[in-house]
Amino acid sequence: MAIENQILTVHPNLKSILELSKTQLLTYLEELGQPKYRAEQVWRAIYREGRTSFDEMTNLSKDLRGLLAKNYSIGNATTLLSKRSADGSTDKILFKLPDDELIETVLMRYEADGHRKGRKTVCVSTQAGCALGCTFCATGQQGFRRNLTTGEIIEQVLTMERLARLEDQEEINSGKRSKGELQGVTNVVFMGMGEPLANYENLIESIRILNDPIGIAVGARHITVSTVGLVPGIEKLANENIQINLAVSLHAPDNETRSETMPVNKRYPIERLIEACQYFVNETNRRIFIEYVLLKGQNDTSIHANKLGELLKNLLCHVNLIPVNPTGKGPYRRTGYKEAQKFQSDLKKFNVPSTVRMEKGIDIDAGCGQLRDRALALEN
Repeated sequence: MAIENQILTVHPNLKSILELSKTQLLTYLEELGQPKYRAEQVWRAIYREGRTSFDEMTNLSKDLRGLLAKNYSIGNATTLLSKRSADGSTDKILFKLPDDELIETVLMRYEADGHRKGRKTVCVSTQAGCALGCTFCATGQQGFRRNLTTGEIIEQVLTMERLARLEDQEEINSGKRSKGELQGVTNVVFMGMGEPLANYENLIESIRILNDPIGIAVGARHITVSTVGLVPGIEKLANENIQINLAVSLHAPDNETRSETMPVNKRYPIERLIEACQYFVNETNRRIFIEYVLLKGQNDTSIHANKLGELLKNLLCHVNLIPVNPTGKGPYRRTGYKEAQKFQSDLKKFNVPSTVRMEKGIDIDAGCGQLRDRALALEN
């Protein structure tokens, strides 16, 4: 299936209707003399039915469809590159925005196992580039250019939602899946290019759209926001009254080691970060996911594991151990699987639960920022 054929209708010179909140859409249609229920019809057509043009919204009058098409597009991103992993579990798209910025989105498929149902997770970007400069991250090596708009964030999910539903329908047609409502995207993680909490307002608005019951309807508990540790954003998120997951990129158990790879640690050192994490747990009663990228020789020894266990033993959390995706400019190598298991075993002594993360898309540069790097290298 060619992903290039699954993108939304693009009219770069028009404003994307995905930039409108439900209230703004209602106001716009009321100004046109339309009844209130028209807003819900348009909203449902875009976010639940996956319509890619206004002409497909046949429950609207021809005149209204024409007026909408004259003033708005349904998304403004185009697909520059798309890749699928050899095992078919991962797709990655490099989108080009109207101002020529390049952003990346990943769709990851997970088979059902004894603990969880099968799921399809979209990893979305929130910024073009990143200002925080983590030395092992391809995006961090590119610098920051701008925040993504709410519509640009949502469009990434909508594109992958359409792809996921087409796959569901093919499985139904072939008898691999029982008939019924298409599953589509089940989970969204804000772990792509950029720091989500540095684009806070657009992040929250996109979460509310994703969670809307007459839209894509991704459950709040199936949405995860990742941060390198912006303490004010974590504390603000704790008070949003949205039952989403928080993932904190820790990557080191002490300030000296963390500051070597994550400049943000000089502004918000580990002690302050753990305080903010504890505040989040207290306010939401939800555990935090601690992301720990294993860098060979840098943070993956038994000494580091014991320090990490001591640091986290009183925090309601789960640690994801992630062997690094090497980048062309980065100095770090991957920790071996046996070493990762040893690190996990050391953590277990402190009753800190952990998982060695299942690798997805290594062969298609699925680490954030890597596909953009490859595209720019080809241009040069």
